[in-house]
Amino acid sequence: MEIVYVYTKKRAEFGRQCNFSDRPAELHVDIVPDSTLSDNFIERNPVDIAIQCVQEMSEHEINTERFETGSRGINHTEGGWPKDVNPQELEQVTRYRKKVEKDEVYIQTIQNLGNVMEHCIRQNNAIDIYEDYFEDVDPNEIKRTATHISWYPDGPRKLAVAYCNLDFQGSSADTAMDSYIWDVENPNKPETTLKPVSPLVCLEYNPKDSHVLLGGCYNGQIAYWDTRKGSQPVEMSPIEQSHRDPAYKTIWIQSKTGAECFSASTDGQVLWWDIRKMGEPTETLYLDKKQDLAKAQGAYSLEYEPTMPTKFMVGTEQGVIMSCNRKAKTPMEKIVANFTGHIGPVYSLQRNPHFPKNFLSVGDWCARIWSEDIRESSIMWTKQYSSYLTDGCWSPVRPSVFFVTKMDGTLDVWDIIFKQNDPTLSLQVCDVPLHSLRVQEHGRLVASGSKDGTTTLLELSEGLHTLQRNEKNLVTNMFERETRREKILDARHREMKLKERTKSQQDGKDEDEHKGGEEEGLPEEDLYEKAEKDFWDIIEQERKKQPDPSQEFEKADAGKQSPTEEDGEEKTNGGPESENKKD
Repeated sequence: MEIVYVYTKKRAEFGRQCNFSDRPAELHVDIVPDSTLSDNFIERNPVDIAIQCVQEMSEHEINTERFETGSRGINHTEGGWPKDVNPQELEQVTRYRKKVEKDEVYIQTIQNLGNVMEHCIRQNNAIDIYEDYFEDVDPNEIKRTATHISWYPDGPRKLAVAYCNLDFQGSSADTAMDSYIWDVENPNKPETTLKPVSPLVCLEYNPKDSHVLLGGCYNGQIAYWDTRKGSQPVEMSPIEQSHRDPAYKTIWIQSKTGAECFSASTDGQVLWWDIRKMGEPTETLYLDKKQDLAKAQGAYSLEYEPTMPTKFMVGTEQGVIMSCNRKAKTPMEKIVANFTGHIGPVYSLQRNPHFPKNFLSVGDWCARIWSEDIRESSIMWTKQYSSYLTDGCWSPVRPSVFFVTKMDGTLDVWDIIFKQNDPTLSLQVCDVPLHSLRVQEHGRLVASGSKDGTTTLLELSEGLHTLQRNEKNLVTNMFERETRREKILDARHREMKLKERTKSQQDGKDEDEHKGGEEEGLPEEDLYEKAEKDFWDIIEQERKKQPDPSQEFEKADAGKQSPTEEDGEEKTNGGPESENKKD
């Protein structure tokens, strides 16, 4: 039913002011209730309403873009037909309309009005007031850890997040295996869903082709996706040729084809792949000096610098960082050096983007900065945290800034030029453990994934993502100074160990000669008796050193007696004893 109310006014009264007056209320339309509409609703019976004695308060925070407003006037012209045109006559109206439509001013005016109306219509259609904005915010009821994050190569518009439950046998049959690509502008619903055959532990964009992603699965398989071809993987490695443990890290290799990559797993293998033929790995390396798979160390993290195409580094479960050379002459020479400094797995490993000789490692309760020139010890390290560290990375813009995440849900930002004992900024991101971290290429945005699957996007202040004056020279001097210091300490330590070893060898030689001279003429039975006698002498000496329980009881009883002359005598008699004991 369309409700229409017609307002009439005489032609002679056009333009006159309005005269308002009171009149009784009038009923224009009476709409009878429709009983069928009640089928769309459910009666609330009973209705409970909580009433508090105090005023209910709420707090809400939101960051919005600044919008400048201004006052602006408008000219209103009341139109109408000219006096010589009768609107009731069709011929006069048609003749006048054709005349006006030929005018250039009229055409320009209509076009301008059309643009304004089109903008208003588009603005109204941009927001669907009936849209369910929170549909499938969490597509899975069972929470999974955001294990890895990868930024879109062509700008901070998207990020790919891998989701996996890393608890051993902690996933049920109802746990989803999907991972997602999110649009930064629309955090309520994923832009693309990736459907692997096994949950993804890691996920990496191809730096040469932003449509291609590489993933390492929980069952050890390697797969890649092309977002132009849908949610299913384009190709996967055969299960019999893949890792035996979860593929914790995959990295694209700098190559002309952009199709080469390699992966690492806790099964002790590093495998190289070509996504154009995923039937088997192109190369295999066991993380053992003698290339024995049974003794290989499991890999948790990988590091690859495109400027050094043949070198890569591996962080293992045992806390060892292995520096490797892919193009070594023999398989045994591929593991060049070992760096030992962590207690437990090395969860993150990354070279400084500005100083490739120095790299950052994160494990146990601290983060360490290393130099390739020193293998015995790191040149710098953070304080010992009370909470376990889970991930870390350098700032791509500032060479002195790095980030670490912890199990208590905090993100720490370290600026080693500003201070070395404490982080420059410590931010409580969430109340659950943080597990993954990745900084965008421009250094302004930081994405961090938590154990419950939430990925938090943080924007850094200008001071933390803008290169400071003379910063590179200061960091260079700091790294060189700490490297020299560690070299001096290492040389002194070796010298002391050599002296101690020489002294112990000399003492042992003299003692053997002395014993040999005494025991040279003794028969074998006498030697056994002498050894037994020496053993019991040592036991007797240890027994004499221990306090006698009866003396302890006598002292305790003496302390309970009242002070008498006997006590005084005991005290005087006890004086020399105590002095002798002190002596």
